[in-house]
Amino acid sequence: MTPFGEKLRLLRQERGVLLKDMAASLEVSPAYLSALEHGRRGAPSTGLVHQVCQFFGLIWDDADELAALAKQSRPRLKLNSAGLTAGQTALANRLAKELRNLDPETVAAIQTLLDGARPLTPPTRPARAKRRARPAEADPAP
Repeated sequence: MTPFGEKLRLLRQERGVLLKDMAASLEVSPAYLSALEHGRRGAPSTGLVHQVCQFFGLIWDDADELAALAKQSRPRLKLNSAGLTAGQTALANRLAKELRNLDPETVAAIQTLLDGARPLTPPTRPARAKRRARPAEADPAP
């Protein structure tokens, strides 16, 4: 389950909304909504997050929280450790191997530790892929 899926299911259950009814209202399939809740689908689009917020009447902090959870909800992760230290690479590999077996208290403790960690460098945004230039169209002969 992803953070977004967990929150979505909680909101739905708190309000007594059936999965099929919510799916119909959002104009998505019940299978897709179920896959989002269970973490079998990737992070939802910002448009769908907005629709969910409207469906539940979420505003301000609640809507921001749901959007943040959506960004943290990629069930299939890929990590490029090129340029990291040997220790950082070892940690990433160990987490990938053992994460499934960690109890919730240990996961929370790791999250707390990471929240308090001081970065070596200021955070940067991932580089955007460069667009390839389109070939210029030849002017038609007069």
